[in-house]
Amino acid sequence: MESINWQKALQPLIKKYKGKQHPLNHHHNPYELLVMVVLSARDSDRNINNIAPELFNAYPDMAALSKADVDSLYPFVNKVMSSRKKATWLIEIATQLKEDKNIPTTLNELIALPGIGRKSANVIMRELGAKAEGIVVDLHVVRVAPRLGLATGTDPKKLEKQMMEILDAKDWGEVGMAISFLGRETCRPSNPKCAECVMENVCAYTKTL
Repeated sequence: MESINWQKALQPLIKKYKGKQHPLNHHHNPYELLVMVVLSARDSDRNINNIAPELFNAYPDMAALSKADVDSLYPFVNKVMSSRKKATWLIEIATQLKEDKNIPTTLNELIALPGIGRKSANVIMRELGAKAEGIVVDLHVVRVAPRLGLATGTDPKKLEKQMMEILDAKDWGEVGMAISFLGRETCRPSNPKCAECVMENVCAYTKTL
């Protein structure tokens, strides 16, 4: 198989989606972003966006959330997957951080918080404009990166490691979300819109058609 310079090949995709806000409607508010990212694990962004206004009306910041308990928070998140567990995590986070200004922006500090893994931390850092220490690998990236031929396997951590090894650190912050947006809009699980894809000329899947 021909060797592809992925650093160069991915530039049109990165350019297309650079700076585009994550589908969670966090209004560039770090507190809303963190809460919504925790709630969105194994759930849809649309569902989280739907429940967010009432939740943030009741708990507008970290200080307010730190005074909640699981029973008072639960009615606002009960439509979310694993809602009681996530309510517990959010209260633990709020109790630790106490105020919005204490929300961390480094990978190690973020993954030390309950309910936040590498993917969530990378999303938060990207949306807050922090220096990337990894690459966002969500369910869309897990599907699309191997389809492109950019990485192999289905383990998010292994996919992230493979991509970090072949791509410049300056692009880590944008490339994951760019691939995610491609998966949401163009490279759908079935009937991908290959003809309108910016990656068509290098995509391994396209070559099999």
